[in-house]
Amino acid sequence: MNKPIASSAKPAFTKADILPGSLSAGTAASLLAAVGDVAFILSSDGTILDVAVTQGDLANHGFAGWVGEPWAETMTVESRSKVGEMLAAAGTAGAPRWRQVNHAAAGGDVPVRYLVMTLGERLIAIGRDMRGAATVQQRLLQTQQSLERDYIRLRQAETRYRLLFDMASDAVLIVDADTRRIREANPAAHRLLDAADGTLVGGPVHAIVAAPDRDNLVAYLGAAEAADDLAPVAVRLAHRGEAQVSARLFRQARQPLLIVRIDPADAAAAGHRYDATLSDVVERMPDSFVLVDRDLIVLTANAAFVELAEMPSIERVVGARLGSWLGRPGIDLELIVAQLREHGAVRNVATILRGTAGAQAEIEVSGVVAPMNGSECYGFTIRHVGRRLRQPPLALTDAPRSVEQLTELVGRMSLKEIVRESTDLIERLCIEAALTYTSDNRASAAEVLGVSRQSLYSKLHRHGLGNLVSGDN
Repeated sequence: MNKPIASSAKPAFTKADILPGSLSAGTAASLLAAVGDVAFILSSDGTILDVAVTQGDLANHGFAGWVGEPWAETMTVESRSKVGEMLAAAGTAGAPRWRQVNHAAAGGDVPVRYLVMTLGERLIAIGRDMRGAATVQQRLLQTQQSLERDYIRLRQAETRYRLLFDMASDAVLIVDADTRRIREANPAAHRLLDAADGTLVGGPVHAIVAAPDRDNLVAYLGAAEAADDLAPVAVRLAHRGEAQVSARLFRQARQPLLIVRIDPADAAAAGHRYDATLSDVVERMPDSFVLVDRDLIVLTANAAFVELAEMPSIERVVGARLGSWLGRPGIDLELIVAQLREHGAVRNVATILRGTAGAQAEIEVSGVVAPMNGSECYGFTIRHVGRRLRQPPLALTDAPRSVEQLTELVGRMSLKEIVRESTDLIERLCIEAALTYTSDNRASAAEVLGVSRQSLYSKLHRHGLGNLVSGDN
């Protein structure tokens, strides 16, 4: 029977006669280089007596020039309590442990992980540069946050499409292309086929049509796997009359599926039931609607547009030019119409609507082109967005703080004035970037920007980026 090997509580060298004698400074520095990137020889009260820097980049941050300073004074305020704990623990029994602190070095904070232990009457602090690990950790955190955002967007999209699938008035089936069995069916399909909720799932798709038409349906689905633009096929449903069936192939998780849409023959007649109320709905909708001809003469409009235009009646609106109210004169409407004629539709164009009584409202315009008597007409929906929670519009006396605010000045200021404002914006953004890059060290920021400190302070004061106090670096 094998006996367990007893482990030593304190592993150490056991042959004192072959231990090396006193090590030279160079040999000691070489040994410490194999352990860490920097090493400090400290007095019992924590004063730096000597330093060995084996990481060249740390020397550039001023580590080698701290001889004679208290070790705690080289740390950030948050890390100084850890320094006291490490110095106190070095003189006690027990194995020392690594602690991470941040040095307040030139060019920004430097994270270093230290092990402090006694060396005769002195203390030695061996440190490892943790900037690489911090960078990897930050990238990992950013990647994790990005994945979480993508997951949330995916869940939101899935919820939207699931809601759309369930609320669609058309009967829709998702069919496995290999087995020809129904994977999913929306409530409209269950209602059309007189089936209880959930009973269609798992059944063969050919069972929804009458027996004489089943071969035709199977053949049509096979053709839909090879071609996209197939004309619908006419079939007779098992429990209803005739219907038009159309199908389209798609893939999900590398599995071929068919989306099958069923239109009953009386669907068109059913749709006419709603035509009588369409004009009433448009008339009562809260968003404004206006229909104009190719020359932008108003043909008709709903009550919301009449109210927004501050006109007494629809009769006073019909026959007038839409440009009398919509957009800044000579700018917006021409651009909107040009986009309509080129693309056939525009969406959510931000502009203004000028009322007859002088009121001005911020709006979003969406439009579409439609044929009319051998020509074409334009339909616009107008949404009042002035009451939305958003940043207040930029006053002419305020300084712009973003590119978006600069573009808002078009039509309100001359090009020369806008260029001057953009120069100030670029200067402010560069100063903010330099301060961020140097961790708000103004002396380093001035050097990065290639300007004197006095010039930088003057620009900071002019842009309102911080009050100057004595002792600014």
